[in-house]
Formats: sequence, C-alpha cells, structure tokens
Amino acid sequence: MPKGILGRKLGMTQVYAEDGRAVPVTVIEAGPCPVVQVKRKETDGYEAIQLGFDPVPEARLNKPARGHLSKAKVKPLRVLRELRVEDGQFPEVGAEIKADVFSAGDRVDVIGTSKGRGFLGAVARHHFNRGPMSHGSMYHRRPGTGGATDPQRVFKGRRLPGRVGNARVTVRNLRIERVDPERNLILVRGAVPGVRGAYVLLRAARAAAKKA
Repeated sequence: MPKGILGRKLGMTQVYAEDGRAVPVTVIEAGPCPVVQVKRKETDGYEAIQLGFDPVPEARLNKPARGHLSKAKVKPLRVLRELRVEDGQFPEVGAEIKADVFSAGDRVDVIGTSKGRGFLGAVARHHFNRGPMSHGSMYHRRPGTGGATDPQRVFKGRRLPGRVGNARVTVRNLRIERVDPERNLILVRGAVPGVRGAYVLLRAARAAAKKA
C-alpha cells in the first residue's frame, strides 16, 4: 500500500527527545482517509489512488462530487487528493488509510499551500537595495526602469513587484517524531507550509528512498 495520507495542520508545539532536548514539531490531524478511486495505467495512463478527507454535509457538494463519492460508497468529503502508486500494490476502493500508516522515525514530504503575503514591492519581494532616503532623492523603493526605447517592452522573467505566497510548497525529508493512532495525530519535526487549519498531504520521502 502506498505510504501517504491527507491531514489538517493544527499548529506547532514542542516535545522532548530521549536525551532531554526540546524538539519543535507540527501537529497534524491525519485521516482517516478513505480510498475514493484507483487509477491504473491501462485505463488512466498512470497509477495513483485518490484519497478523501474531512467529512462535510452532502448539501455542501455539487452533484458531480456527490455522484463521484457515492460511486465509491464513501461519505461526503471536502478534500480529494491523488497519491502516486509506485509499487503496483493498490488498496481496495473504500479502504481507510489511518495515521498508523507511518511510524516514528519515518521520513516524509509535506505538501501544502504557503501563507499568502499579498502584493509586495521589489525591495520586500526580491531584496533589492533601496535608493537614498534623503529629502531630495525622489527615488526610494522603486524597482527602477523596466526597459528602454528598444525593444519597447518588458522582458519575461524580470523581477518586479507582485503577489507573494499562496502557492503550492513541498517541504522534503521531514522526520516524524510521534504518531498517535487513537487521536489520528502525527507530529512532524519542524515547520510545514500553510496557516493553522490548512490541508496538507504527507507522503513517504522520495529523497530518503533514493539514499537508501
């Protein structure tokens, strides 16, 4: 069975290791996640399973979503995500994946949506140096010229003001410190992307698998 699970970021705290060191951890409410769909290479072109998370009233879903979930005979769920299958071992549709799919010491990649920072200027977004702050400068935090008379356009890829954050982020190779299957909790060392309450996907770390 592929090692991965959907969860919700609850916040950060600290736990104590066996040698007495305080370890910062992120607490994640992980699962239970029913398998909603199995995708095979013969029919879909790739191998993956679709997991669901976070029960929701049926009235909150549109008709296609209700039909998709009822076909798998699972209750209405708010979030659906895919997890690639690499070993060819597929779980049955409707099977539940719980927090005990991982254990303490495992390495995981955590995928989530980073905090949105809004629209930022070039100094804050790209760490440009500012201009002189004296009264007569008239040039303080602007990004500078965007081009010249030739070619009379702005080249793609220029570092300019724009939106920062609110993007898909993957933090790789984090260590799982503790697993509490009874309360569906996984404690991951370090920080993971997103605000409190954000949805995250935990999967077995690919970098660690390559090293092994």
